[in-house]
Amino acid sequence: MEKQKFYITTAIAYSSRKPHIGNTYDVVLADAIARYKRTKGYDVYFLTGSDEHGQKIEQEALNKGVTPKEYVDEVSGEIKRVWDCLNVTYDRFIRTTDADHEDAVKKIFKKLYEQGDIYKSEYSGKYCVPCESFFTESQLVDGKCPDCGREVTDAKEEAYFLRLSKYQDKLLEYYESNPDFFKPDSRRAEMVNNFIKPGLADLCVSRSSFKWGIPVEFDDKHVIYVWIDALSNYITGIGYNPDGSSEQYKRLWPADLHVIGKDIVRFHTIYWPIILMALGEPLPKQVLGHPWLLFGEDKMSKSKGNIIYADDLAKRFGADAVRYYLLSEMPFAQDGTITYENFIARFNTDLANTIGNLVNRTVAMTNKYFDGKVAYVSEENELDDDLFETAGTCVEKYFKYMDTYKNADAVESIMTLARRCNKYIDETTPWVLAKSEENKTRLNNVLCNLLSCIRVIGAMLTPITPECCESIAGQINATLDFDAKAVREFSVGQAQVLFARIDAEKVLKELNEEIEKAKQAAKPKAENVATISEIAIDDFAKVNLITAKVIACEPIPKAKKLLKLTLDDGSGKNRTVASGIALHYTPDELIGKTVIVVANLKPATLCGVESCGMILAADDGEKVKVIFADGITPGSNVR
Repeated sequence: MEKQKFYITTAIAYSSRKPHIGNTYDVVLADAIARYKRTKGYDVYFLTGSDEHGQKIEQEALNKGVTPKEYVDEVSGEIKRVWDCLNVTYDRFIRTTDADHEDAVKKIFKKLYEQGDIYKSEYSGKYCVPCESFFTESQLVDGKCPDCGREVTDAKEEAYFLRLSKYQDKLLEYYESNPDFFKPDSRRAEMVNNFIKPGLADLCVSRSSFKWGIPVEFDDKHVIYVWIDALSNYITGIGYNPDGSSEQYKRLWPADLHVIGKDIVRFHTIYWPIILMALGEPLPKQVLGHPWLLFGEDKMSKSKGNIIYADDLAKRFGADAVRYYLLSEMPFAQDGTITYENFIARFNTDLANTIGNLVNRTVAMTNKYFDGKVAYVSEENELDDDLFETAGTCVEKYFKYMDTYKNADAVESIMTLARRCNKYIDETTPWVLAKSEENKTRLNNVLCNLLSCIRVIGAMLTPITPECCESIAGQINATLDFDAKAVREFSVGQAQVLFARIDAEKVLKELNEEIEKAKQAAKPKAENVATISEIAIDDFAKVNLITAKVIACEPIPKAKKLLKLTLDDGSGKNRTVASGIALHYTPDELIGKTVIVVANLKPATLCGVESCGMILAADDGEKVKVIFADGITPGSNVR
């Protein structure tokens, strides 16, 4: 009999920088689901990957002095390394720079254009570079990007648009006829009330202000924008092509589950379904928009200095510990949280004390009292009955929760059985039974019952902590299974420590020292103001400070930190200044701004650019901030 297929995907990671542990939850959750489905007999195909085009990456590459392809090769490799260190069992890691993906995306764009679903016009509005998103004034929150809270810039350029409005009613019909399309259900009301009911505006799907992207075949001034490029990976990654799709695509599509963060639900439940409708392809069966993992109560960000990286945790505590924390801590619909204190506490309580101790002492007692071999002898006992009833109930709940992607609840079912097993040891006192020959049969049964339940615990834990479950299977010398009574005879191996208890005080001290050291290393080396020599007013009078308006700005090739600014200083002749602020500002953020310039500084040539002056800026922690004088006429003296 042919296995039932299950096609699962994650949002592909953006290749602008190494993913932090919050970004990692996506792929760990999807991997746990994929592993679980395999244990249930499904033919699973698991796709993940990296999103590698866009203005932000083009800018990052320029700042670093490398080509965009060189930049994404490095970052994508880092993403893949992090996924691998967490034992993620993907079938393909797709990159949007892969040749088959780029070829298919070009043809998708052309097909939609030729059938009238894409048209050419002009975009004018607000643009967020980090999110690569356009917004209307009404969509901004306090004048900033509604998704990330950063500053937006005015943007106006020629672009191609996808006719979202054409498919609005059809999309609503799909929502109504497919109530399970959204998980959690609360995401549906948000999409309908906030985006669809007010009326869908047509979507910008090309850009002409940068070049790092898949070119539009019939209009090389444009590159295909992220929504068609990145979203299409879910079909191109398994062989879709408008000129003829593979047998693999025909077998796997539609996707059974897209696993994504709650911040990109709109793109996956509005834009993506409409793209598929326009292509005449089936829609995915379900989208799981999981919550965020916060550091304490805050989002992780480099500027806040609260980023934790999953590979660093795995190196120190093991991949299983990271996977366990993520999957046990994240509720189904509310944000989860991580701190080093919480991580270590859960490690010690759940993994070291409850599960590790249970397995270790059961195997050790089996070796000590029976030379490693026990076989169940039939007898009636209320404690045994209660233990196996608990095992059956926990397995039943585990299946229910894993089938509905409530991973934290599923983990709690596992821990309920593990805690019951430890209580059973306290109730039956094997060390007391071992003192009397007449209790040998009872002792044999107690240990056999424990090993039977450990076998079940290992089976349930396999999608969560695969490495330790291999060790469990090896120690009890049995195949892991969900039926507690399927095996009633064991010949165990040597007891091994699954999870060594962490000295919390010692490790937290080490971590805090490392964090503080990293903060100090990142701080700019500022001079102590008290040691700076005093100057007379006549010396200061020699410095000519004037205002100047930035009329053009661009990166300097091969110069990671420099931007070339063209300034109107009121003299009637433009002034060129090279400024080391490229790591802190994009050209778009400076054009139109008025700055303060040291106008009588001796010219200097920097990376081939003659710089006639210096703009004033201040070190503000890790950030350099230019001092703006907007509203003041260019050429005005600063006194």
